Amino acid sequence: MAIPSRGLNNIRTLAGRVDQLRVPYRCYMQITCLEMEKARRGAERRSAMQRVEAIDRRFADIEREKQKTLMRIQQGPVVSRPDRRLQQQRVVREAPATPARPGTGFRIRY
Repeated sequence: MAIPSRGLNNIRTLAGRVDQLRVPYRCYMQITCLEMEKARRGAERRSAMQRVEAIDRRFADIEREKQKTLMRIQQGPVVSRPDRRLQQQRVVREAPATPARPGTGFRIRY
């Protein structure tokens, strides 16, 4: 077996293996990217906080409505004389619908 010949191409060097974090423009680029991400995250955080505040306001509205409803329940039913027109409207609405004749289509009775 012959020993392979070594030439200039086979010599190992450190060329191209420079520590990339030591190159100044790469460091500045990394800092720039981190600052951009920080700005995006800040905007996301503000938006999320606004949504949380809106949800909290809605919770407060719901609690107020609930308290009003409970107060009405505790006061008891309001007894009033029904209006004659409302009774007539109820009678008209409760009247049975007439059966449709075949082939007449859909009809609404008022």
